[in-house]
Amino acid sequence: MMMSDSPLSATPRRLASLDAYRGLIMLLMASGGFALARTLDRHPEIVTQYEGQSFDLLWQTLWDRLSYEFSHVEWTGCSLWDLIQPSFIFMVGVAMPFSYAKREFAGHSGLRMFAHAIVRSLVLILLAVFLSSNGSRQTNYIFTNVLAQIGLAYPFVYLLHRRNFVIQLLALAGILGGYWHYFYNYTIPQAEQDQVRTYLVEELELELNKQQELDQFSGLSAHWNKHTNAAAAFDRRFLSRYPREEEPWYGRTYWINRGGYQTLNFVPSIATMLLGVMAGILLRSGRSDDKKLLWLLIAGGLCFVTSMSIDTNIWPVKISGCDWSLCPIVKRIWTPSWAVFSAGWTFWMLAVLYWIIDKRGYKRWAFPLVVVGMNSIVMYCMSQLIKPWVGKSLKIHLTSLDMVLGWGDGGAHHWWENGISFYLFDDSYAYADIWQNTARVFVLWLICLWLYRRKIFVRI
Repeated sequence: MMMSDSPLSATPRRLASLDAYRGLIMLLMASGGFALARTLDRHPEIVTQYEGQSFDLLWQTLWDRLSYEFSHVEWTGCSLWDLIQPSFIFMVGVAMPFSYAKREFAGHSGLRMFAHAIVRSLVLILLAVFLSSNGSRQTNYIFTNVLAQIGLAYPFVYLLHRRNFVIQLLALAGILGGYWHYFYNYTIPQAEQDQVRTYLVEELELELNKQQELDQFSGLSAHWNKHTNAAAAFDRRFLSRYPREEEPWYGRTYWINRGGYQTLNFVPSIATMLLGVMAGILLRSGRSDDKKLLWLLIAGGLCFVTSMSIDTNIWPVKISGCDWSLCPIVKRIWTPSWAVFSAGWTFWMLAVLYWIIDKRGYKRWAFPLVVVGMNSIVMYCMSQLIKPWVGKSLKIHLTSLDMVLGWGDGGAHHWWENGISFYLFDDSYAYADIWQNTARVFVLWLICLWLYRRKIFVRI
């Protein structure tokens, strides 16, 4: 298939499309969805402000679509926002053949490269715990952060990245099939399920009539319900071993992840990263650009056909008689069907960027993305650690600038009569959160640009 034994280029060349894809992912992540969901929650009047006018329906449809695409779906389904993490993990896999080919070309031994993979894994896990503990009173031992997921999966993918395509494909099927079987064979004990319900009601004050948290699926799909699945049960045992802050209802015992994310998500994430490795081997091969592009598109199409045959609930159009789900497509617990479905999008997004940037040669427009993509780990850490500080600093200095320039005295005819800070920080302005988030991301981008100009690139 697409990873047949075609000759690899001796010295790996850097593909701008890979950096652009990483940069796009990181900018989307750092944007916080541009606060679109929060804006609609705080100012619902935005949607109806053009009621009665000719473009009212178009305006409402636009906001409905934006609010959906820039938020995580509740459980099943997929939005643009849900594709950030699989894209990040997939691109780690894509980069692996390039990275280790470069190390091999530099004369590194197999043992040295494996040691590097282990060290990288440990650093990513520790960095994830550090970032997850930001703002906590003690270390927050949680491993659902994307960096921890990559770190946990990385050594396994490293051991597979030099294998031939057949072995990789068999490993892919074994990982996803085995993980499906693990969930299918687990049924939560009634006593434990009752405790989960009690926690949701007494600790989270979730109304009984809103407990779709537990009862969303029935029948076969019930094995993938929120908080009562096999991975959730594993975390109740595993994470309770770590020191935690004591809470009123359950002391220091870990009980649930409110969003439903689980540590064992890293297992099917191995498959996501391995699919990225396959794409990376293809891009490094001696095939023509046209064939590389074709195989990326075919791979994405096969992922869609496979996953949508497993779970018909994801179909955009419902067809009578086609209503089954052997494994629901759920990003929060990284179901096998989700791993395959999301890979369809990542293959196609990579194909589009590869076609535009590397095949057609249109690279200049992608420069803002490349700047971030070449320092993706820096952007990720900044978005986790200093983005709130950037917002506070902007408010202080832009308010002072308004005072110096004499802006902000009121008025509605010219923007400067309200002052710059009004449009970013005044709650009465409906779009303030959107502009504030855009400004904060722009500051982080400027830092990446400064690093890029000085050829400072942080690698793990």
